[in-house]
Amino acid sequence: MTITTCIFDAYGTLFDVDAAARNVAKEPGQSQLAAVWGTLSADWRTKQLEYSWLRSISGQHIPFWQVTQDALDWALDNNGLHDNALRAKLLSVYKELPAYSEVPAMLKALKEKDLNVAILSNGSPDMLVSAVRSAGIGEYLDDVLSVEEVEIYKPHRHVYDLVWDRFDVPQTEVLFASSNGWDAAGAAGYGFGTVWVNRADKPQDRLWAAPHRTVKDLKTIPDLV
Repeated sequence: MTITTCIFDAYGTLFDVDAAARNVAKEPGQSQLAAVWGTLSADWRTKQLEYSWLRSISGQHIPFWQVTQDALDWALDNNGLHDNALRAKLLSVYKELPAYSEVPAMLKALKEKDLNVAILSNGSPDMLVSAVRSAGIGEYLDDVLSVEEVEIYKPHRHVYDLVWDRFDVPQTEVLFASSNGWDAAGAAGYGFGTVWVNRADKPQDRLWAAPHRTVKDLKTIPDLV
């Protein structure tokens, strides 16, 4: 069937999650962070996702912004960084993560095709508003959907239901793109056409479903619809 609706994960897909640690590490006086920023950023992201899954499994939901702070606290401890000012700076920058370079032109091309375009994210609404605004991509989006509406994290089916609730289109008309292999798999199992944006050249997750297509970045998305 024809694709009418393109849905994107936010963090790691549209927005560069490594930018907070990488950019703060370049600032004067941040030599300790500069030495470990890559490891810290990876730890931060890994724990952010692990905590979201654990909270979903246990029924202990909290907003993703608190999950993000908890994950950062673990990452700072793991890398021997005990600095409240650094913590505050990293969180401030995280709220305004830049989009990957190809994102604005890609979204613009989709809107020129008269498609529905939206974000579906674990992110808290206030996080997403800040990121969309700072990246300057709001004009290309029809909506920004947050898991806070259902209070459970991806890849639970209730999260993907939000797309149907908002756009009222069959799953087969939806193209869903995520940099998280497990998210792309979850969306594929739900019935969406899926694209895994494998920026890090990782092996495919062994799950109950698999993404339909794998790409290195988002440049070719308009060619798929």
